[in-house]
Amino acid sequence: MKVYTKTGDRGQTSLVGGKRVSKCCSRLESYGTIDELNSEIGLLITYCKCQEDADFLTDIQSKLFIVGGYLATDNSTQEIRSGNIVEPEMITAIEQQIDAIDAILPPLKLFILPGGCRAAAVCHVCRTMCRRAERCILRLIEDGAEVDENVTAYVNRLSDYFFVLARKLNFDENHPEIIWRRTK
Repeated sequence: MKVYTKTGDRGQTSLVGGKRVSKCCSRLESYGTIDELNSEIGLLITYCKCQEDADFLTDIQSKLFIVGGYLATDNSTQEIRSGNIVEPEMITAIEQQIDAIDAILPPLKLFILPGGCRAAAVCHVCRTMCRRAERCILRLIEDGAEVDENVTAYVNRLSDYFFVLARKLNFDENHPEIIWRRTK
């Protein structure tokens, strides 16, 4: 299999099922942003010192392939493949991880700035990329596409996970959170 096919040289690509679309369409923007997030998670993993965190992030990367496969399918013309279904258990796993991390962190009383140790800073980038992906998916829905609510719930919950993980990464490194101070 060749890496290059030359079929996208004029700004078109194929969705799952073969339908040709513009590389600028909202569907491509949504799953392309999921792909960007997945790559950034790969970078985040290189900074993780806790193997449990790295393993969970690797699992998220696999789950994002499911999300991307779902979004790469125009379900008005092509049936979603069973391997591209976002299951409620995927959302539950993220929620359980959020709760477990939140239980060990000090209560959050003020707004914090993104940053801290390198891993936490990269985690905040993942959080904001995830929020962008969510906006892209919502734009796809506004454009008339039908998107399963588990997809939007998973991506929404995932950004919450990155927020608490960033706090945990700073906590693990004994790096104080950077408190937002209102300036005049």
